[in-house]
Amino acid sequence: MIFNLLYKELRLAAHPNFYVFTLLGVLVIVPAYPYGMVFLFGCLAPYLTFMYGRETNDIYYSALLPVPKRDTVKAKCLLIVLAQMTQLLISLPFAILRVHILPNGNPAGIEANVAYYGFGLMVYAIFDVIFLTQFFKTAYKVDRAFLLAIIPASIAVIVMEVVVHFPGFEWLDSVAPGMMLWQLPILALGIIVYTIGILTAYRVSANRFEQVDL
Repeated sequence: MIFNLLYKELRLAAHPNFYVFTLLGVLVIVPAYPYGMVFLFGCLAPYLTFMYGRETNDIYYSALLPVPKRDTVKAKCLLIVLAQMTQLLISLPFAILRVHILPNGNPAGIEANVAYYGFGLMVYAIFDVIFLTQFFKTAYKVDRAFLLAIIPASIAVIVMEVVVHFPGFEWLDSVAPGMMLWQLPILALGIIVYTIGILTAYRVSANRFEQVDL
């Protein structure tokens, strides 16, 4: 059943720009570009889709389906996870390729290395937890939920981009194999934070949505 709901989200609920922003993982190949923007595009995609759903009454349509309200929340959480993980997977081959064709690094901010992906998962987690839990308080006020979520997510991206320029943190900006081994704990932490974050977002959002009188 949940896969049918996810299919419905992909075919009916997702805004066309949802797919465009998901493809923007390729931006890690652009020279002198703040790659943290990729994660912010990964936050904009669900916002546009939820706003699109509000305008098309998708949440009311979903509520009329013979499924628990909790499953509606689960399908939307899965949609966001699918988009964000697809965006990261799309970026990986370009991150590897850029090391060979742009060996002088990225003067605009952090390199697309192991630490970058760990930080990115944390940025996603910050956004998803705040956005989803705030949205499902009313299942309507998507703009307020987005503003509350995108501000801390943007601050996290700025910190990620700036910290690599401080003395003592150069190893976070390296793509040398030895240095990327040092970055593995950040990736592991990012995976843990993202997993706990999306599970928490789902549980809290489902409880709140069940209390909403549509």
